[in-house]
Amino acid sequence: MKKIKVIFTGGTIGSRKTERNIDVDVAASYELIRLYGAFTPSRQIEFDTVQPLNILSENLVPEDWLTMIKELENIDYSLYEGIIVTHGTDTLPFTAAALSLASQGIPIPIMLIASNFPLNDPRGKGVLNFSHAVDFIMEQCLAGVFVIFENSQGEAIVHLGTRLSQSDPFTDEYDSTYSAPFGVMSNHQFIHNTHAINPSVAKLQSQSAPEVNNVPWSFSNEVLYLRPYPGLNYRYYDFSKSKPVAVLHDLYHSGTASTRNSDVFDASILHFLAYCQSHEVTVYIAPIKNKAGDLYASSHLLLEAGAIPLENISVETALVKLMLAYGSFKEHSQILQFMQETSLFFEIHQTS
Repeated sequence: MKKIKVIFTGGTIGSRKTERNIDVDVAASYELIRLYGAFTPSRQIEFDTVQPLNILSENLVPEDWLTMIKELENIDYSLYEGIIVTHGTDTLPFTAAALSLASQGIPIPIMLIASNFPLNDPRGKGVLNFSHAVDFIMEQCLAGVFVIFENSQGEAIVHLGTRLSQSDPFTDEYDSTYSAPFGVMSNHQFIHNTHAINPSVAKLQSQSAPEVNNVPWSFSNEVLYLRPYPGLNYRYYDFSKSKPVAVLHDLYHSGTASTRNSDVFDASILHFLAYCQSHEVTVYIAPIKNKAGDLYASSHLLLEAGAIPLENISVETALVKLMLAYGSFKEHSQILQFMQETSLFFEIHQTS
């Protein structure tokens, strides 16, 4: 009988709804296996289960990623066709990126799934997503980290673990960068999306673990993440008592942030960049498509002021990768090479 390893971590898919409260429930996680058996009674698959975490995903910290990674490393891959990790929806893209980047060399598929509602809510898609993940594992021999989540149109979308964007807060829908997911499950079969930004199935099958795989991975929780908005006042960021190891500054969709000076308050990122440099804090900017292409004047000013662009990578994965870089490397040159030149699992987009 075929075997699949299931790692429960909590989240909505591992929660139970009582009156108006939703919270994790140990029994709810294992209920997923029973419900799947009732949903597909003819499928003869054995599930080995383990639950290293049981928390709502909004409470996750980087140390929890290391707990999951250690659990993955302790698996005898020769015994299983694949691995399913159940997870909450709030931080799913960040965990998918963390496992994708720090779990290289695992020869079987790792599927992350979630649910928009608890299992005892008829609107929930936890069992369906679990079923799609099983189908992908049994139908494909693709090593790597993938996320499967059925959308409101009933399409079981397959995302690469380093390409997933955060869920929309009103529709609970996920998307991949460039709105180009890796593929879709249809009638229990995987259909690859041949968009130019996606790696081919053959390329994914032939991937090899990069040399940095031998690094003892760790994640730093001292990276500060900022998002631009009209009127952002940088004076509120004071590093005199404590400072981050680095800053990731998000950008507007056109690769910009405010460079305007104001007598009322400091709304210019240029002053903030100078302030960070005076405290020896490196500032990275993302997402940006091509620093050598046509850019707005404000973008040129950012680069001239010393901001380091992270090109062709989602901001979710850029943040996790920075946390991994600053937790694992000591030399600035190593960090720069890792961030700008090393692609572990297709996180740096390249057209074929």
